[in-house]
Amino acid sequence: MRNAENVTFGAATLDRAANLRASAPKLAKDPSATTIVLWRGKPLVDTKTTKITRVSLDHPILKNADTQIFLGISANAPIFAFDISNWEPDPEQQADEASFFDQTLQHHPKAPKGSAFQETRAIMSLLSRDDAELAAAAKGVFGWHLSHPFCAKCGAATEMADAGWQRNCPTCGTPHFPRTDPVVIMLITHGNKVLLGRSPAWPDKMYSLLAGFMEPGETVEAAVRREVFEESGITVGKVGYMTSQPWPFPSSLMIGCYGTATSTAIDLDENELEDALWVSKEEIIDVLCGNNDNLLPSRKGSIAQFLIENWIKDSIA
Repeated sequence: MRNAENVTFGAATLDRAANLRASAPKLAKDPSATTIVLWRGKPLVDTKTTKITRVSLDHPILKNADTQIFLGISANAPIFAFDISNWEPDPEQQADEASFFDQTLQHHPKAPKGSAFQETRAIMSLLSRDDAELAAAAKGVFGWHLSHPFCAKCGAATEMADAGWQRNCPTCGTPHFPRTDPVVIMLITHGNKVLLGRSPAWPDKMYSLLAGFMEPGETVEAAVRREVFEESGITVGKVGYMTSQPWPFPSSLMIGCYGTATSTAIDLDENELEDALWVSKEEIIDVLCGNNDNLLPSRKGSIAQFLIENWIKDSIA
């Protein structure tokens, strides 16, 4: 697909330098080495420029950091990520974990001036391509460490290895690696209309493309047809691949596809969706321009909006 690399989190410019992970302790002593900092999944960001803040590895904000990982080589220098989730902000700075996405800011007393921890989903469309990739990689790996502290084979506590990209079980010797869950998200069209749905947990009036997790032994095409039929009762014929997007909320790879519907009558699965409807291209343009009082678009920076905008531009192939 044309310009597919422009999707948020899709830069793929970071040299992950897997061959250097064993040398991470030595690289950390390189004077040019820097690190990004995360707190409970939120990167430290310059609030004026919306750039990911990079600090030296001896910066005082890193004192008593929980975890560090080697991300790779960026701008010809080693780049790391540190997690300082053990820091407790003042009560008035507590994160709003119950919201659709957290818009609160946390200001660490030792952070560089003008920096604060911000929810990635709130700023993802404003980040540079390189910064977005760094944030996605760090958030995804730290999230995996947090959710997989024990061996899936024997239940023993595991230990971090390979500069943060592996966990090993000292009891049974099983190695564990960061997981990525494949999710299909699909632009299903019928003539001049696209199929949209909404989850009950979403903000009022917000609609997006249908999506769902792939199952073992299933092709991408089969997953697209199954998910669409299960959620909406719509049958799908031709299916094609458009682009993909790493989605570290917490550990998905969104596989963007298009499909042509062979039926139009919606039979909603209310356990999956609150509503589904067909929307014309003209209506979608009004939604994206803020001229529709009944529908809100998917969030900026999401692969859903990226796919819809390319459909409007007739640049699917």
